[in-house]
Amino acid sequence: MNDRDIVENLLMEDNPRDAELTIRAHTKRNLASHLFHVKDGAEAQDFLFNRGNYEQRKNIQAPKAVLLDLNPPKVDGLEVLRILKSDERTHMIPVVIVTSSVKSLDMKEAYKLGTNSYVVKPVDFGAFN
Repeated sequence: MNDRDIVENLLMEDNPRDAELTIRAHTKRNLASHLFHVKDGAEAQDFLFNRGNYEQRKNIQAPKAVLLDLNPPKVDGLEVLRILKSDERTHMIPVVIVTSSVKSLDMKEAYKLGTNSYVVKPVDFGAFN
């Protein structure tokens, strides 16, 4: 395995601006040296379970943590969380929901499904670091 194969965290975010802000904050705080970004829930599942374009990852470690947006295209964040936490291979991976949703129902459901944290995205970059 080489450096480019090491993934410490996975970010699922469809908004390019929000992804950039998350990546910057992640880098600035040295939270992990490698962050892999996917744009939707289907791609996140493929990445986590080594399917499709990520089939070559079969012998590569799972991410240490997953950051999920709640409302990406194809498969929503709660469904990705549900699948991730119900699979023996991935159920121990810490998950942080990073969303603009302040709905208490979303938060309750995320915790019920096993998220480790629920973070509401700030509107401006200054508040995100």
